Amino acid sequence: MNGIPATMTAVHLVGHGGPDMLVVRHDVPVPVPSAGEVLIRVGACGMNNTDVNTRVGWYSKAVTGETTGEALDVSDGDGSWGGSGIAFPRIQGADICGRVVAVGAGVGSGLIGRRVLNDPCIRDADDPGDRERAGYVGSECDGGFAQYCVLPVRNVHAVESPLTDVELASFPCSWATAEHMLTRARVADGETVVVTGASGGVGSALVQLARARGARVVAIAGASKIDEVAGYGADAVVDRSAADLAGAVAEAAGGPIDVLADVVAGPMFAPLLELLRRGGRYTTAGAIGGPIVDLDVRTLYLQDLEFHGCTVYPPEVFASLVARIESGALTPTVGGTFPLAEIHAAQEAFIAKHHVGALVLEIP
Repeated sequence: MNGIPATMTAVHLVGHGGPDMLVVRHDVPVPVPSAGEVLIRVGACGMNNTDVNTRVGWYSKAVTGETTGEALDVSDGDGSWGGSGIAFPRIQGADICGRVVAVGAGVGSGLIGRRVLNDPCIRDADDPGDRERAGYVGSECDGGFAQYCVLPVRNVHAVESPLTDVELASFPCSWATAEHMLTRARVADGETVVVTGASGGVGSALVQLARARGARVVAIAGASKIDEVAGYGADAVVDRSAADLAGAVAEAAGGPIDVLADVVAGPMFAPLLELLRRGGRYTTAGAIGGPIVDLDVRTLYLQDLEFHGCTVYPPEVFASLVARIESGALTPTVGGTFPLAEIHAAQEAFIAKHHVGALVLEIP
């Protein structure tokens, strides 16, 4: 591959545990694209909860607490989001923006030189609708915490936008997750949507994407982030530390809500669920406040509620997101940037959650 070096700088995840499990190396072989694949020179790569959750082993069924970023005592047997083990070393990073510099057999040259975003969901080539065969960039295959990354061409979307690489890298995982949550919940014009964790990557995306659908959004965020979240389009923002959070949300909503878009769960799951109108929808893709919750099953069946768990989405969800980006209708939410070599400081800042939106690594 002309002009492409033999080795690169990359961050290896070498096992479950603390930040010391992330090792910056400068001698990692540059991957070679196989048939149906492309090689991307990464310009920037966003960070998300999956990166930290995988590192510490939070996805293991042995873990029942909230996400804190602390290393956990788990085996390697079920430490990935898919419930199985993960092959180490692994290069994480699912939110890639870069340019295609080489292609494998069977891939036309039209993408070479084009700036692209990646769809983080790796689907089976023969049966993309089979969720059991789905994988995730940075978990089941190497991702973008590196100078170069190989991905299936079907996961690569050329993007035409004046946004920077850093801004574009804030979109893939969080925004595709949010788009999936709202698509499955069929959010419609005029409905009221409550968004938990609204200052995070997925939460801030939910606010904008729900507003783009014409919904009225009541967001929940920390007191120091209320103004910023409101600036992304929330009609009302409720302080998450309110003594009666459910009561404050109900007052802000002005009545029963149509959709609860939740990435927090934890102790407030049950009180917020009670706010849904009959026939309302609950949609989730996270549990940063704790995965084990109280559920009165009578609320579920007597209120005719729908529950939607959202992880593996169909390809059209990401295609729809790219179209929204290219239209200029979405505002990227970048809460800070770090060079790749400062991955430890970047994850420390991510876990502290003093930012709004996404943290992004700039790749040298």
